[in-house]
Amino acid sequence: MMHVSRREFLARSAAVAGASFVPSFASAKQTEPLFKISLAQWSLHKAFFAKKADPLQFAEISQKEYGIGAVEYVNQFYKDKKKDDAFLKDLKKVADDNKVVSVLIMCDGEGNLGNPDEKGRVQAVDNHKRWAEWAKFLGCTSIRVNAASDWKKGFEETQKLAADGLRKLTEFTATLDINTIVENHGGLSSHGEWLAGVMKLVDNKRCGTLPDFGNFNIGKIEGVKETAYDRYKGVDELMPFAKGVSAKSHDFDEKGNEIRTDYRKMLELVVKKHKYHGFIGVEYEGSKIGEPEGIKATKKLLEVVRDELAKG
Repeated sequence: MMHVSRREFLARSAAVAGASFVPSFASAKQTEPLFKISLAQWSLHKAFFAKKADPLQFAEISQKEYGIGAVEYVNQFYKDKKKDDAFLKDLKKVADDNKVVSVLIMCDGEGNLGNPDEKGRVQAVDNHKRWAEWAKFLGCTSIRVNAASDWKKGFEETQKLAADGLRKLTEFTATLDINTIVENHGGLSSHGEWLAGVMKLVDNKRCGTLPDFGNFNIGKIEGVKETAYDRYKGVDELMPFAKGVSAKSHDFDEKGNEIRTDYRKMLELVVKKHKYHGFIGVEYEGSKIGEPEGIKATKKLLEVVRDELAKG
């Protein structure tokens, strides 16, 4: 029998241990998804507005009914609870009890951050601050806001106005370790070049975008030739600043594909080109099928394309 010294034995043992460790580590990394899926509360807006579902239980609904363990709240369903600390604690408890991650809060109806009137602009900033405090308490990374202004002021002037309001708000949210992110949400905010320009003017790493696959309807604005913007071009322009992504959906064909947005083309752009691997939110807004069916169809489509991208 060959004699093996203690030093050789230890060296060989370490080599074997290392060899067995590397593959398991590699396989663990390979199971990490290309992106994570969250559920935007707006996907159930009909149910919540009709009082058929309780906004307090949103996180539980997301997890138990759809198997989605991350949520994006909408402040419209909590307007009367804005200053209610006890309710906020209950909302967090529901998420914690169901092991659900709170991703962001979508804020609407709190004034135009690009208001031409400085006092109105400052008031809009102040109106959003409480939601940033909510986001901090819930464990969110961001609040989603709108870069709305008086579009009659023109392309460059509204960029400056929106950037001023966003800069002021971001300076506050940054103190809470919270991002301020902007969605393409109508008017010039749905013009990819305009919103990307606003981000450059703000020039704060805590201020970013939430590209939405479907919100590229600009409308008629004097001096702006487009009434609608190419969704792929728009998302491409907004992705360098993205801290979240919204997978808007309306209708599906018999194969389960969204008929307005080519999810394969869009996700190739988001994931492969821009190397985004964060949360992509299911945001169903259609009417031909019910909200539960629309959520499930959108989630399934995201999962199918994600698997395809992982293999390719």
